[in-house]
Amino acid sequence: MTDCSSSTTSTGPSTRAVHAGEIRRKPQHSLIDPIFQTSTYTFDNMAEVCQFQEAHAKGHVADRFEYGRYGNPTVAAAEAHLAALEKAESAIQVASGMAAITYTFLSILRSGRHIIMTDDSYRRTRQFCEEHLKRFNIECTVVPLGDYAALEAAIRPETRILFSETPSNPFMRVLDVERFAEIGRRRGVLTVIDATLATPINLRPIEWGIDLVIHSATKYLGGHNDLLAGFIAGSKRLIDLLREAIGIFGGISDPNTAYLVLRGMKTLSVRVAQQNRTAQQVAEFLAAHPAVEQVWYPGLKSHPGHELAARQMQGFGGLLSFAVKGDRAAAFRFMDALRLPYISPSLGGTESLVLHLAAMAYYDCTPAERAQLGMLDNIVRLAVGLEDAPDLIADLDQALRSIQ
Repeated sequence: MTDCSSSTTSTGPSTRAVHAGEIRRKPQHSLIDPIFQTSTYTFDNMAEVCQFQEAHAKGHVADRFEYGRYGNPTVAAAEAHLAALEKAESAIQVASGMAAITYTFLSILRSGRHIIMTDDSYRRTRQFCEEHLKRFNIECTVVPLGDYAALEAAIRPETRILFSETPSNPFMRVLDVERFAEIGRRRGVLTVIDATLATPINLRPIEWGIDLVIHSATKYLGGHNDLLAGFIAGSKRLIDLLREAIGIFGGISDPNTAYLVLRGMKTLSVRVAQQNRTAQQVAEFLAAHPAVEQVWYPGLKSHPGHELAARQMQGFGGLLSFAVKGDRAAAFRFMDALRLPYISPSLGGTESLVLHLAAMAYYDCTPAERAQLGMLDNIVRLAVGLEDAPDLIADLDQALRSIQ
């Protein structure tokens, strides 16, 4: 069988999205990786069992599987595809983006260890680090994203992970990935990046020296708002360690989901390219609109991370946040007046989605807590889909005019 990954490493993003990491000749000469709907695998005899176990004990990858919790051909194909897109040695697919986060932290951190994360990270990630890791006697320090002096000052002898997102959610702050990686490497601390919003099309953190990259495949990789999955990508050594732990934790992904993720990744490049273009046009429109106070999008020259994003990213992404002029009621009227975007908490799919951060993502926080996090009542997050930019802009315009 011929592996396509080596022949696509220097090709364009769309070619990689279609072919990277694939085995050229698939079972039964199928063009698409088939769904292997099985929970267990059989052996012809005990000699084959012993050969499999010996190969596994020596760290060799056998060309077969034993039990569904430890691997599946369809899942393995999705893992190889994502690894090739990220230009990583290996990858593992799990049940969700949060599973990718929690399994990584729980596998690497031990009692008495310490993790540093940047602020403006996904709320559930921050909750896990600040609240749940305490149960395991693991401390978490949160530092401002972009304050590298504070990041380095927070490192202790027991620090094992530096974690950040880029771009961040929801204010699209941009991390200097190369500098972040250099600090971790110099201080002997593992660096982990959640690059869900960037996608492997716009940014590949491993190329900048990051150890592990995490994706919520629910978003752009799947791309159709119809699945839940997560990925962890990095060196074979680290991924092998995580794979052993996840086989015990059990939060694996199923072959049907892997098939859908594979399908989504084949169109990832063209989808992200259009979302990049549309989000840029929408951000420029909103920034000039009299009913909008502020727009957070790294493609705008007014964004504090614009120059850094332009240097290390191939595109600025399909997510942006903005503040409408007025109060909570004005933001609600604007959202209710929209005809194309749906009100929904996710992102990265074919349909545009809007989210009122204070009312949905931070509904259980006090007004003072929301204000401290910058989640004001007039802020709306927009995840751009695949609608035509003029149609989306026209819809945003009519909805904004309804609150003027």
